[in-house]
Amino acid sequence: MPHHSARTGRRSSLRAARRLAVALPLLCGLCVVSCSKQEDSLDTPCGVVVDGSGSAAAVKEGFDSEAKLKDTLVDFLTGQKCGTLDFAPVTRSSRSSSCRQDRVDLDPPHEATTDQKALRARARQTAAVAALAELKCARTQNGSDVWGALARIGETVPSDPTPKLLVVSDFDQADPEFALSHHDLSTKAARTDVVDTLVRARGLPGIKGMDVLPVGLGMQYKAKPSEADDFDSFWTEALEGRAEAHVDNAYRS
Repeated sequence: MPHHSARTGRRSSLRAARRLAVALPLLCGLCVVSCSKQEDSLDTPCGVVVDGSGSAAAVKEGFDSEAKLKDTLVDFLTGQKCGTLDFAPVTRSSRSSSCRQDRVDLDPPHEATTDQKALRARARQTAAVAALAELKCARTQNGSDVWGALARIGETVPSDPTPKLLVVSDFDQADPEFALSHHDLSTKAARTDVVDTLVRARGLPGIKGMDVLPVGLGMQYKAKPSEADDFDSFWTEALEGRAEAHVDNAYRS
């Protein structure tokens, strides 16, 4: 009798081992799906400003805003850990322009089993398509109101934590009321006067404390280094000195 019980116990142990052998791969497979590592949340509010003016066209004397947008936007969204993206056009009157794209959520809600990397990659591509649509619309409303575009993106993007603004423009301010090319930028005093004129007429864009990352700023002066320096100095004074933003040249061409 004891001998029979031992054989029965061994058979039970073998059956249990076989059941475990069958179940283990299934459990491991479930763990790969349900226990997959979740990515850190993306919290940075971001904005992109796209220049639809004539100087941003794909011509020899232009800086080709479409090409620069395609080259930099996805890298910007990834590198800056952008959680949302808002849009603003540079047009004849940027602040009131009818060109509008809805905010894109770059960190969409998901299930525990979701492939977050793939989901976020699709969201970034959606943002890239929307940015090109904003640019296409801006090109139908020619003009170069950069200051107004900065005001509009400042009003649109969430303010906390610190927003990152990619500005794809040569920054050649030229709206119906103010053309930067008509002003003397050759001395510090002259540049200060021009900034004063612009601010008196248009106010300050609400981008205080935000990071402005220009793409294409001053490209029209590549062959004129002294004028390029004056142009840079003007925008440094306007953006950092007056608007109290921070200029980051990480994506500047």
